Amino acid sequence: MLCKEAQRLIVPYIKEELTDEELEKFLGHVNSCPDCMEELEIYFMVEAGIRQLDSETGSYDINGALTSALEQSGQWLRVVRLVKIVKYAVSALSVAAFLITVFLQYRIWLQKGWL
Repeated sequence: MLCKEAQRLIVPYIKEELTDEELEKFLGHVNSCPDCMEELEIYFMVEAGIRQLDSETGSYDINGALTSALEQSGQWLRVVRLVKIVKYAVSALSVAAFLITVFLQYRIWLQKGWL
Protein backbone atom coordinates (compact mmCIF):
# COMPACT_ATOMS: atom_id res chain seq x y z
CA MET A 1 0.00 0.00 0.00
CA LEU A 2 1.26 3.46 -0.86
CA CYS A 3 1.29 6.36 1.58
CA LYS A 4 -1.40 8.21 -0.40
CA GLU A 5 -3.74 5.23 -0.13
CA ALA A 6 -3.06 4.87 3.60
CA GLN A 7 -3.61 8.58 4.23
CA ARG A 8 -6.88 8.39 2.29
CA LEU A 9 -8.01 5.63 4.69
CA ILE A 10 -7.16 7.48 7.92
CA VAL A 11 -10.55 9.15 8.38
CA PRO A 12 -12.52 5.99 7.49
CA TYR A 13 -10.30 4.09 9.98
CA ILE A 14 -11.06 6.56 12.76
CA LYS A 15 -14.77 6.34 11.94
CA GLU A 16 -14.52 2.51 11.84
CA GLU A 17 -15.72 2.34 8.23
CA LEU A 18 -12.97 0.12 6.74
CA THR A 19 -13.58 -3.39 5.48
CA ASP A 20 -11.49 -6.15 7.00
CA GLU A 21 -9.24 -6.26 3.93
CA GLU A 22 -8.72 -2.50 3.95
CA LEU A 23 -8.07 -2.58 7.68
CA GLU A 24 -5.42 -5.27 7.31
CA LYS A 25 -3.58 -3.37 4.57
CA PHE A 26 -3.94 -0.07 6.43
CA LEU A 27 -2.58 -1.40 9.72
CA GLY A 28 0.27 -3.16 7.94
CA HIS A 29 1.31 0.08 6.28
CA VAL A 30 0.75 2.43 9.22
CA ASN A 31 2.71 0.20 11.60
CA SER A 32 5.69 0.24 9.24
CA CYS A 33 5.56 3.85 7.99
CA PRO A 34 6.43 6.57 10.51
CA ASP A 35 5.07 9.35 8.28
CA CYS A 36 1.65 7.73 7.98
CA MET A 37 1.61 6.91 11.70
CA GLU A 38 2.27 10.57 12.45
CA GLU A 39 -0.54 11.58 10.10
CA LEU A 40 -2.86 9.11 11.83
CA GLU A 41 -1.89 10.51 15.25
CA ILE A 42 -2.72 14.05 14.11
CA TYR A 43 -6.11 13.11 12.70
CA PHE A 44 -6.88 10.92 15.72
CA MET A 45 -5.98 13.72 18.15
CA VAL A 46 -8.29 16.14 16.35
CA GLU A 47 -11.15 13.63 16.12
CA ALA A 48 -10.78 12.38 19.71
CA GLY A 49 -10.39 15.94 21.02
CA ILE A 50 -13.58 17.05 19.30
CA ARG A 51 -15.47 14.01 20.61
CA GLN A 52 -14.24 14.63 24.15
CA LEU A 53 -15.16 18.31 24.01
CA ASP A 54 -18.62 17.46 22.70
CA SER A 55 -19.26 14.89 25.40
CA GLU A 56 -17.32 16.78 28.10
CA THR A 57 -15.73 13.50 29.14
CA GLY A 58 -12.55 11.69 28.34
CA SER A 59 -9.25 10.65 29.75
CA TYR A 60 -7.29 13.15 27.68
CA ASP A 61 -4.79 10.38 27.00
CA ILE A 62 -5.24 10.60 23.26
CA ASN A 63 -2.03 8.74 22.42
CA GLY A 64 -3.11 5.94 24.74
CA ALA A 65 -6.51 5.90 23.09
CA LEU A 66 -4.87 5.60 19.67
CA THR A 67 -2.63 2.79 20.87
CA SER A 68 -5.65 1.04 22.31
CA ALA A 69 -7.61 1.50 19.06
CA LEU A 70 -4.73 0.06 17.02
CA GLU A 71 -4.46 -2.92 19.37
CA GLN A 72 -8.21 -3.55 19.18
CA SER A 73 -8.05 -3.39 15.39
CA GLY A 74 -5.22 -5.92 15.40
CA GLN A 75 -7.19 -8.20 17.71
CA TRP A 76 -10.23 -7.92 15.44
CA LEU A 77 -8.12 -8.97 12.46
CA ARG A 78 -6.79 -11.97 14.37
CA VAL A 79 -10.37 -13.02 15.18
CA VAL A 80 -11.39 -12.61 11.53
CA ARG A 81 -8.42 -14.75 10.42
CA LEU A 82 -9.28 -17.42 13.01
CA VAL A 83 -12.91 -17.51 11.86
CA LYS A 84 -11.77 -17.92 8.24
CA ILE A 85 -9.43 -20.76 9.21
CA VAL A 86 -12.18 -22.52 11.16
CA LYS A 87 -14.60 -22.03 8.26
CA TYR A 88 -12.15 -23.57 5.78
CA ALA A 89 -11.36 -26.42 8.18
CA VAL A 90 -15.05 -27.22 8.67
CA SER A 91 -15.62 -27.10 4.92
CA ALA A 92 -12.67 -29.40 4.25
CA LEU A 93 -13.80 -31.82 6.95
CA SER A 94 -17.34 -31.81 5.55
CA VAL A 95 -16.08 -32.67 2.08
CA ALA A 96 -13.82 -35.38 3.49
CA ALA A 97 -16.70 -36.85 5.52
CA PHE A 98 -18.92 -36.88 2.43
CA LEU A 99 -16.27 -38.60 0.32
CA ILE A 100 -15.61 -41.21 3.01
CA THR A 101 -19.35 -41.87 3.30
CA VAL A 102 -19.68 -42.33 -0.46
CA PHE A 103 -16.63 -44.62 -0.52
CA LEU A 104 -17.95 -46.77 2.33
CA GLN A 105 -21.40 -46.97 0.77
CA TYR A 106 -19.84 -48.01 -2.54
CA ARG A 107 -17.87 -50.71 -0.70
CA ILE A 108 -21.05 -52.03 0.91
CA TRP A 109 -22.76 -52.17 -2.46
CA LEU A 110 -19.80 -54.08 -3.90
CA GLN A 111 -19.87 -56.60 -1.05
CA LYS A 112 -23.59 -57.24 -1.49
CA GLY A 113 -23.11 -57.65 -5.22
CA TRP A 114 -25.36 -54.78 -6.16
CA LEU A 115 -22.73 -53.30 -8.46
